[in-house]
Amino acid sequence: MATVLSVSGSPSASSRTNRLLRHLDNRLTAQGHEVIPLDVRTIPAEALLGADFRHPAIVEATALFARVDGIVIGTPVYKAAYSGVLKALLDLLPQYALTGKTVLPLATGGTTAHVLAIDYALRPVLSSMGARHIVQGWFTLDKDIAVGEDGGLTVAPAAAEALTQVLDQFSEALGRTPILAAAS
Repeated sequence: MATVLSVSGSPSASSRTNRLLRHLDNRLTAQGHEVIPLDVRTIPAEALLGADFRHPAIVEATALFARVDGIVIGTPVYKAAYSGVLKALLDLLPQYALTGKTVLPLATGGTTAHVLAIDYALRPVLSSMGARHIVQGWFTLDKDIAVGEDGGLTVAPAAAEALTQVLDQFSEALGRTPILAAAS
């Protein structure tokens, strides 16, 4: 199958966004994909904020984006936009780092007022970076993601069903071969 980079744009290790992504990684793995998790918060702040393109962590992240077939990008929504740490990383990647990639954008937040953040904030950036196919994303309310005392994750049934559908569409899109334009 495909190799997938699962990018958490959350600044917090214990965030619902991060936990949800790792939960979804398991489904992708069960479908036969190799999943590589990347938590942007683990990249040194001086590399991100200092725009140090040569920092080993930035070089490594750039190489990860280059080697995968698909990318799941998850972010909490703050003030109707994706997270600043995710923005900082995307700004340091090459302009066309997503060329030929299939991308699944996901977001979490506290209110349905932020539902359009994927389409109006994140999708245009992903598109400008050359993504071959950006599949339908999904916004999950924080209240639909519960973390148990044991660290286990429970997703409300309606949200879980929707996430399963978008993840399966992403997985299916990864299996498609690109359509090549006919030579003139």
